[in-house]
Amino acid sequence: MINNFENEFFGIGIQNGKTPENLGVLWRSAQNLGASFIFTIGNRYAKQASDTHNAVKSMPYFHYETFDDFFKNLPKGARIVGVELTDEAENLETFYHPRRCVYLLGAEDHGLSKQAIEKSHFLVKFKSELSLNVSVAGSIVMYDRGINKPRL
Repeated sequence: MINNFENEFFGIGIQNGKTPENLGVLWRSAQNLGASFIFTIGNRYAKQASDTHNAVKSMPYFHYETFDDFFKNLPKGARIVGVELTDEAENLETFYHPRRCVYLLGAEDHGLSKQAIEKSHFLVKFKSELSLNVSVAGSIVMYDRGINKPRL
């Protein structure tokens, strides 16, 4: 029997993504690493050649015009985990992922918006000298979620 107090899900998406190729690679990783859904905020892209598994047809895809639209439609009980290189962000290596959450990545050149940073329940970063490609960063976060660590 499903225990609604223990079940888990996560979604992952990009705010104002810079290139469609990054989104396609992120979708492919999301499908392989157990995401329940994918989404975009702002920029919207159609099917990408880099989405070779056609993840957009294999899992729910949501598009939000604005961050406010996204925030109003968060799944009940889900926490926003912003991925951002800031001093306030927790280290991914020791971060305990929430059972139900949405990972939010920003564009490579601008990162997350100020509003997204302020509304995130958690901010995480990982060891990297410089910022990484957004699809690579998202893949690392999803891989870390799959490691057997305690959940919040």
